[in-house]
Amino acid sequence: MAISGRFVLLAAAGVVAVLLFPGSTALWLWAAFLCAAAGVDVLAAASPRALTLQRTEPVSVRLTEPATVLLTVRNGSRRTLNGWFRDGWQPSAGAVNPVQRMHVPAGEARRFEVQLLPERRGELHSGTVTVRSFGPLGLAARQRTLRSPAVLRVLPPFRSKRHLPSKLRRLRELDGNASVQLRGAGTEFDSLRDYVRGDDVRSIDWRATARRRDTVVRTWRPERDRRVVLLLDTSRTSAARIGEEPRLDTGIEAALLLAMLASGGADRVDFLAFDRRIRARVSSGAKGNLLNRLVTAMAPLEAELIEADFSLVPGAVQSVSTRRSLVVLITALDSGALEEGLLPVLPQLLEKHLVVIASVRDPELEDLRRQRSTASEVFRAAAAERALLDRAAVTAYLRSMGAEVVDEVPRELPPKLADLYIRLKASGRL
Repeated sequence: MAISGRFVLLAAAGVVAVLLFPGSTALWLWAAFLCAAAGVDVLAAASPRALTLQRTEPVSVRLTEPATVLLTVRNGSRRTLNGWFRDGWQPSAGAVNPVQRMHVPAGEARRFEVQLLPERRGELHSGTVTVRSFGPLGLAARQRTLRSPAVLRVLPPFRSKRHLPSKLRRLRELDGNASVQLRGAGTEFDSLRDYVRGDDVRSIDWRATARRRDTVVRTWRPERDRRVVLLLDTSRTSAARIGEEPRLDTGIEAALLLAMLASGGADRVDFLAFDRRIRARVSSGAKGNLLNRLVTAMAPLEAELIEADFSLVPGAVQSVSTRRSLVVLITALDSGALEEGLLPVLPQLLEKHLVVIASVRDPELEDLRRQRSTASEVFRAAAAERALLDRAAVTAYLRSMGAEVVDEVPRELPPKLADLYIRLKASGRL
């Protein structure tokens, strides 16, 4: 049972009667009256047990986009239900109107809309709806929490998508130039043409020459179906909050932009999320829209407070591709974690693949390094300087081993990683 504000006001009004007629008799009489009024009101209220709830919610929604959940309440009792309900979404769902007033006549149903504005990526849950059914006096209510599970998957926002058209234009321009400048130097058959002086005699197609009775040579184009393997670290280092979002979310943005760019460039893309085991796997060779499958697989990813097992990486890449590939590892450039985890297995990857290591750099380090007005700021500046020097040393060492490194602030990491991919294609290193 629950009481209303009207009951509290009525109880407060009884103070006047007790003051006019002091004594325990007046107090007990007023208390008995309040209890009787509340009891009669509760008995006259419709029973929440007779309610049937039905939800209709979207399967998924992008972060920062609104979502509407429809809640249908059917009153199976013989009394009209007047009261309130509260939809039990978790706080990160950003429910705008979780508490609403309702009036449902006996034997009828009413539909209510609950507006959500999610504040974080992942799966949001609402397991219950709490209903208060008031009596005709509005003094007290029957209250019951009803099971009504609902799940809403909040997808990554993919803000870096705005960079995709310009990057795709550059990639198409690059492919156009490559087919003209490198014709005859690729590995995929392109077309036949007449022989001209200076052509390599090994390119002569003798069967076509015999049919046409004129010397014909084959032309080739650069290989297009190359492999790009994206590895996203979901270990404890990805939980660090840099700027306005966790490092993991920035890595997701970078992976989405590069995956869509490589897919647009006719390359095959595979995505793996890992820490001590593989958390998600997506292949462009599967059926369906690649972007939808990527965001669906990335949505429930959360940073795990464990160390990453980089010894899984060579085997995971081998299971995806047995040929030379571009392996992009999105992780943190923390010297301790890399020395114990990545560095021992990196030579094994570099032996067969082109490896790119992408990491998010905290822009606050640059700000702290410049602030030296007080003694405490000087100490913080020294610590920031030390952290930046450590990152620079790790970056230099990784490059000396043969890996490419992209170390940028959150908003710059996705486009810079995409630019590196375009440069690698332009130089013929893929």
